Amino acid sequence: MKTAWYKEPWAWLVFILPFTAVVAGIATVFIANHEPDALVVGDYYKKGKAINLELSKVKQAQKLGIKFAIKFDNNQLVVKPTGIEKEFPVLNVNFYHPTQADKDFYLALTADGNGLFRHHVEQSVNGKWRITITPFENHWKVQNTLSLPQSDFVDFLPDPTKAI
Repeated sequence: MKTAWYKEPWAWLVFILPFTAVVAGIATVFIANHEPDALVVGDYYKKGKAINLELSKVKQAQKLGIKFAIKFDNNQLVVKPTGIEKEFPVLNVNFYHPTQADKDFYLALTADGNGLFRHHVEQSVNGKWRITITPFENHWKVQNTLSLPQSDFVDFLPDPTKAI
């Protein structure tokens, strides 16, 4: 007895495998093009030369003895200078998210009466961040990677090995 092809289970098994591959391919193309990755660097040679400049700024901070302690708890950022006894009029603090550039932000902090730099941050900063501290003149730089929040002060030292 002959039956129609669509009533045979083996026919559906043969057809479903290529159909599944086509659907998965279309889904992959949609996912890949929905949020394309940002370009790494357009001019890699110029960026490489800039890395040497960044290293010299970190070495300058190390030579000057500049150190900080950072605490971030209850959306309150506190930066405490612990190195040289110098007053900074303004500290530029940059937060860089390791994977999502749209979450990066910048703060310009001034000292309070106790010599601490405080700021209440409105957005959520839980997770891993690369934090960079520079003065207003931008002649030295201290940067490190921290996992936030931190309820205790964490030493923030200039280290050329972590400056890249």
